[in-house]
Amino acid sequence: MPDQKRDYYEVLGVGRGATDDEIKKAYRKLAKKYHPDMNPDDKTAEAKFKEVNEAYEVLSDREKRSRYDQFGHAGVDPNFGAGGGGGGFGGFEDLDLGDLFGTFFGGGFGGFGGGGSSSRANAPRQGESLRATITISFTEAAFGCDKELELNRTETCKDCSGSGCAPGTTPETCPNCRGSGVVRINRGGGGFSFSTTSPCSRCNGTGRLIHTPCKSCNGKGSVMKKQRIKISIPAGIDDGQSISLRGQGNAGANGGPAGDLVVNIRVRQDKQFTRDGNTVLYEHVVSFTQAALGAELEIPTIDGSVKYTLPAGTQSGDMFRLRGKGIPYLRNSGRGDEIVTIRVKVPTSLTSEQREALKAFAVSMGETVPTEGGVRGFFSKQRKKK
Repeated sequence: MPDQKRDYYEVLGVGRGATDDEIKKAYRKLAKKYHPDMNPDDKTAEAKFKEVNEAYEVLSDREKRSRYDQFGHAGVDPNFGAGGGGGGFGGFEDLDLGDLFGTFFGGGFGGFGGGGSSSRANAPRQGESLRATITISFTEAAFGCDKELELNRTETCKDCSGSGCAPGTTPETCPNCRGSGVVRINRGGGGFSFSTTSPCSRCNGTGRLIHTPCKSCNGKGSVMKKQRIKISIPAGIDDGQSISLRGQGNAGANGGPAGDLVVNIRVRQDKQFTRDGNTVLYEHVVSFTQAALGAELEIPTIDGSVKYTLPAGTQSGDMFRLRGKGIPYLRNSGRGDEIVTIRVKVPTSLTSEQREALKAFAVSMGETVPTEGGVRGFFSKQRKKK
């Protein structure tokens, strides 16, 4: 028996509610990953590359995607909705293997054949998942926060409880397909007989006929509503991570569960701090005198300022660690650290008194004191560097 095709949305790693841009972005990433040029002589990657291209060919085409969403792989089969074949074997060479196995063994392989399709038309189906983006500050990401998100989503119609029928009425089982949503078309010739299935044209593949539609939803069973959803963002979340809220997506069909809401988190850059995993990075500027003699410093952290004694003789670029002052771990207790890098600021201009004092200091250190022009030239170069 041939391998059953994977769901195209699963192949690209996107939800059924994905936008065209999301589908294109996912395709480009996977196509690059599995491209034969990147994976020479790798048969597995070659098969993946073909699978990704096949999925994108369908999902990037609105008409094909619509048929796929409604009927699965059967909806994008070349024989979709075809009538009887011509002479000879009645189009035997065009038959999908699922049709062949369905004819001989009576099974519904991959959505084809007889036995498996009769229950799918009215089977419960999960609603589409929705995606949204929330932007938060560096501190909100570190300690967590609550946000509200406004979105439009489909919800089960309260007036008809999702049936699509006006109150007091019920749908009729389609007599053409007997509620299966599909009709069988027999093809054959030369002593062979084969059959394929096609969506029922009378009920549009739903298996039901609604004679008196619900006025609130026009027979759809669901209505579009604007909702405000409260999002609890956990402490320690990072830029680009996402939160999945089960059951907060679009309403399901035929009593199926609602889809999920996937919220992508974007974190704004901070003026003082940067982040490396759960470590906070910060640069603190001190004067030449503070670095040479030592000093009591006030160091900013995401919790507020803390005191730190800078040892004498600190060099520019030296680092020290503030333990437990970093980002909380997302799924564990505890926090990362803050790493502080010292930057020594060299003065860019001096008064005559300051120059004399600095020259005297240089002499006391056994250094050669430059001429007056040399001193000015030295600090001029420092100004240019700044």
